[in-house]
Amino acid sequence: MWDAAQYLRFGDERSRPFFDLLARVGAEQPDYVVDLGCGPGNLTAALARRWPEAAVAGVDSSAEMIEAAIGAGYPGVTFSRADVREWVPDRAPGVITCNAVLQWVPGHDDLLTRWADLLAAGGWLAFQLPGNFDSPSHMIVRELAESPRWRGLVGDAELNRQAGDPAHYVELLARDGYEIDAWETTYLHILRGDDPVVEWTKGTTLRPVLALLDEERAADFVAEYAKRVREAYPGGSFGTIFPFRRIFVVLRRRG
Repeated sequence: MWDAAQYLRFGDERSRPFFDLLARVGAEQPDYVVDLGCGPGNLTAALARRWPEAAVAGVDSSAEMIEAAIGAGYPGVTFSRADVREWVPDRAPGVITCNAVLQWVPGHDDLLTRWADLLAAGGWLAFQLPGNFDSPSHMIVRELAESPRWRGLVGDAELNRQAGDPAHYVELLARDGYEIDAWETTYLHILRGDDPVVEWTKGTTLRPVLALLDEERAADFVAEYAKRVREAYPGGSFGTIFPFRRIFVVLRRRG
């Protein structure tokens, strides 16, 4: 289960890569814009503001996220619950965005090539995903999950999230009839508050583990995780520096 409020706790930091991605999309007047893995819908609403004449749709597999998106009452957007792996548009989209979703989808290369082929002539596919799975915030989760204390309880948690390097996606998608732009950025987020890296990961990285534990055991896991995270990300008077690498890809289908 996803907690939309927890996810949005660092809404400014989480949304910045989306707007950096969107800045490279040159679509002028698309008829149909789709946000795959729309989460709580706040960024989907930004698509409606940019292209007010377009039909804008948000799709997410999480009932909690879709409920939050619909409840927010964003104008000009429709939301529906569906698995992005099975999504089929009712017409060719002029823009497809996918923000911080594909790391949850093993084997997403095939999905990307299919989405590119679904685009209307002149259409755009833009996606970004984390590329920090070797960072302490993630490695500590895996190490704890594999430890004797926790292996029997959370050993089945899906922690094998993945992302290719920019060059990987260029090689995958640079075909005849397509133009592609790919890059990476490491943001140095300055997080404030008590145990801010733990609070960040509660909204994403820790979700598969916490979903398998009762309340008491989840608190014990978080406490053990927090102790190690504080050592990896020491706080200062200004806050805690949290490096976060992101992978960006923008593709255009030639008209």
